Amino acid sequence: MSKLSENAISEKMESLTKWERESGSGGITRLLEFESFADGIEFVNRVAKIADEHDHHPDIDIRYRRVKLTLISHDVGGLSNRDFRMAQLIDELV
Repeated sequence: MSKLSENAISEKMESLTKWERESGSGGITRLLEFESFADGIEFVNRVAKIADEHDHHPDIDIRYRRVKLTLISHDVGGLSNRDFRMAQLIDELV
């Protein structure tokens, strides 16, 4: 897996309308809000299952009913196709 160019990232971001580029890490993030803390945890558990299946694990920040997911391929030093595939899989869970 290789690091994507800025042009390729911009192109891929067009289809991920709920994700944003994170300025610090260069990863992509999505913030979700749930009806309850338990609903957020249930969602995170579903993400964890998919992440294990695809051997790509997001950074997850849980704050009460809000869950922030960040994707970046640390092994290539930036974003790769693997991050965008994982984002699509997460979007299908929502």
